This record gives sequence, structure tokens and C-alpha cells, in this order.
Amino acid sequence: MPGIDECLLEAMRLPGARGAALVDWTSGLALGIVGESPGDDHETAAVEAAELARLAAEQHAFAPEALETPEVPGAPGAPGGPEAPDGGGDPPIEDLIISNRDSYHVLRFVPTSFDSSVCLHLWLARSEGNLALARIRLGEMAERLVLR
Repeated sequence: MPGIDECLLEAMRLPGARGAALVDWTSGLALGIVGESPGDDHETAAVEAAELARLAAEQHAFAPEALETPEVPGAPGAPGGPEAPDGGGDPPIEDLIISNRDSYHVLRFVPTSFDSSVCLHLWLARSEGNLALARIRLGEMAERLVLR
């Protein structure tokens, strides 16, 4: 099972990858960075990615239906159900994709054994990258990633 460095290097092998980071989206701290960064500032890119991830994860409109109805037995927040997103467990969103004229930004939420407040941020050149492939591979990487 790969650690942070191996995971980020694997992300950089994707066609069109310009940069990748593992970000704690509650604090904005970059846990690992490789390649270029939008605006040539890794710290600012990590903070901005964290803000987007946090905003998306906290919105109930984007949550799976089970998260929207805590009165359903076994639903998060219900008695006997898994923990709610703010109390640990898996994040309610798999990934977030932002596109602009020349690139894609893919934020893949990483399930962890602690509070699941980590996401992979991949910066992908639009002309060279394959968004579908990147999304699939980031999902595979997030599943295998070992955080210690």
C-alpha cells in the first residue's frame, strides 16, 4: 500500500498531470506536494483547494440521500447508524471537478480511519489530460493510500 509520496508520484504519471497535492481540507495544510502549482504558490493552492473541498463536503444538497434523512434507521446521525460526516467516517462526496479554459482540477476525497478530512488535488492540463481516466485512477489511489 503506497504512502503519500508514492501516491503523488503515481498521480503525476497520469497524462497531462501538472501538479498534485494531498491536502487536509479542514486546515488547508498540504501534507504532500509534487509538480507545479497553480499560480506558482503551493501553500495558497492547498488552502484554496481545502476551501472548495470543505464547502462541497458541508453542503447537504450534495450528500447521498441517506445523509439527508437521519430519521431513517441506520442512516448517519440516526441511532445505530454510522457517524455523520462531521464526526468521522467517509466524506459524503467522492470527488469535485473544476474546469477552466486550459485545465482541470480534480479533488478526490480520501476515506481514512480517522476523520476523513483529506483530499487528493490533481491539476491536469486540459489539452493533454483525460479527465475520466484521472478520476478513475485517483479513486483507486485514494483507496490504496495509507496515512500514518
